[in-house]
Amino acid sequence: MKKKVILLTSLALMLVTTAGTASAKPGNTPPGKTGKEVSSKAPKDKERQVEEKQTEEMDPSETAKPEEDEVKEPSVSEAENTESPATDSSEPGKKGPKGYKGLLKAIQNVKDKPAGAVLADILLTKYAAELTDEQKKELEAIIEEDKALETAAEMLENNGSVTDAVYLQEEAIKSNFKNLDLYKTLGKLNEKAGKKNGVKLYVNGEGTDAEPFIKKGNTFVPFRAIAETLNAEVTWNPEERSITVSKDGVSIKLVVDSKTATVNGQYVSLDAPATITKGSTYVPVRFVSEALRATVLWEEQSRTVVVYEE
Repeated sequence: MKKKVILLTSLALMLVTTAGTASAKPGNTPPGKTGKEVSSKAPKDKERQVEEKQTEEMDPSETAKPEEDEVKEPSVSEAENTESPATDSSEPGKKGPKGYKGLLKAIQNVKDKPAGAVLADILLTKYAAELTDEQKKELEAIIEEDKALETAAEMLENNGSVTDAVYLQEEAIKSNFKNLDLYKTLGKLNEKAGKKNGVKLYVNGEGTDAEPFIKKGNTFVPFRAIAETLNAEVTWNPEERSITVSKDGVSIKLVVDSKTATVNGQYVSLDAPATITKGSTYVPVRFVSEALRATVLWEEQSRTVVVYEE
């Protein structure tokens, strides 16, 4: 799965790079540049297109590592090309034409893009001793995975790859499942991709196959699916038509069609009776919060139930 994230992020970067080089064709000479200066970049553009085509034809499993390197190299060179080509002679021992100072300048142009996270990682890994505490904090903020993934998803969406954008947005949710704005964006992408817009359930960032439903003002959620994702032990008694869940010293017992449950032997009332739908036991969502001591939130725009442990 990690390889797929790397491949899709690489694709997003390639799309941006291709868009940037397109403006440098002979018919699109930028102001202040001669046709000769622009055309001199054409061989590099053609070479890059050939490399991209070769990468697409290769097995992803065989090229995962090379492509990860490919993300770094074009990103750094693309960002540094926005600066003056002059070499920083004051840093002769540093890698690259400008050392860490050049990277610090370059990252300002891409810090809100996935390439920014790559550059930030290079700086924090290789040049930590040269950085101030303030610079480190800024780089750590840039490298936040959910933001990088969401930005990559947006880039893929803008280039028509909506299905891949949905996948990366789901990965962003896994990296920060408490951020409700990520679910809101995912809802928009799903709608654009033509997916049904029913009530959705995410537990600790993982989507579930069993969908919640709303009945007489109560939102019902699949109890077993939530309990198992929260690493609870679940037992079904077909004779009693009851489900027992044990987690961290707490034992919960539910009986289908009953508005009463027991938590460590103590009776508690449910907003509505537990029910079986499509082979799964559903309970009112508030009971999950009270019984499993989990946080339960509702994201209105995407109609998503978000459950997670603190």
